[in-house]
Amino acid sequence: MKYTFLLVFFPLLSFSQLDSNYAPTLENPFGRLNPDAPSQIADYAPLIGICDCTSTLKNQDQSWGESQKMEWIFKYIMNGTAVQDESIKEDGTRSGSIRQYVADSSRWYVHWYSNKTPPTSLPTWEGNKKGDDIVLYKERKAPNGMDGFYRLSFKNISEDGFNWIGEWVDISETVVFPTWKIDCVKRKKLSDEEIIEKNTKSFSKAYMELDYQSLANHYSEDGKIFPNNSDIISGRTAIKRKWMLPEGMSIKYHTVTSSEIKIIDEYAYDYGYYEGVSLNYKNEETLFKGKYVIVWKKVEGDWKIYLDIWNKL
Repeated sequence: MKYTFLLVFFPLLSFSQLDSNYAPTLENPFGRLNPDAPSQIADYAPLIGICDCTSTLKNQDQSWGESQKMEWIFKYIMNGTAVQDESIKEDGTRSGSIRQYVADSSRWYVHWYSNKTPPTSLPTWEGNKKGDDIVLYKERKAPNGMDGFYRLSFKNISEDGFNWIGEWVDISETVVFPTWKIDCVKRKKLSDEEIIEKNTKSFSKAYMELDYQSLANHYSEDGKIFPNNSDIISGRTAIKRKWMLPEGMSIKYHTVTSSEIKIIDEYAYDYGYYEGVSLNYKNEETLFKGKYVIVWKKVEGDWKIYLDIWNKL
């Protein structure tokens, strides 16, 4: 029997071409600046991360309204060559922008979108840095028909935060009418010790709320616990089952006090004391307390419990 082989050649992409070294990852959730991008991309570098903000709009009577809390998140996208941001207000409104610097025109182009008023085409602001500020414009007539712009300005930019203001200005920018202001404080990146302390408090909260799945998720997938008078228990499913309380029983109070946290590369150890109060089906209280040792493992930028041993006092 005679076989004919048809060889079809497709253009091949190397893994290096497909790899995104600077886009957001679990390890770097806000991405990284690509050194081959236009240098102006670094205009937004101090803003990259999460800011806690207050957003205030002007009322129709020209007084400033009540401020609303807001998170404003900035990150690098497109392999570190552009910036994307998202604002999340406490009323549930979300909006965002894609920010690209076009070297040919030496300008920023910012395309805005929102879940409250989804645009059929994205409105665009254009601008650049003026001194230390980032200033963007979009043509807009005043209610009386005067030509002008809606101007957006990032001011007082630093690693600690920034101020933002939206205002209508005339062509000469001598008439200025502010309508919206946002003041932001940069949320500091937690240290490894702070992440472990935060996760320890979260563990106690999950235990008091009887949220056994959340409690189990505090462990690494290969996590192990060493209960008194029991074999070693491995894996989240088995750990979750072990932590589940008898029906009618609950935890009124639980806290963990660390005596020392020591980071050693991708592992850490932590020891100290715990105490709490349980309630039985008759609502009777029982105080419990003891000491513990935990070995933590760093997993994709977070710290998970790898080994957990405790005994009562």
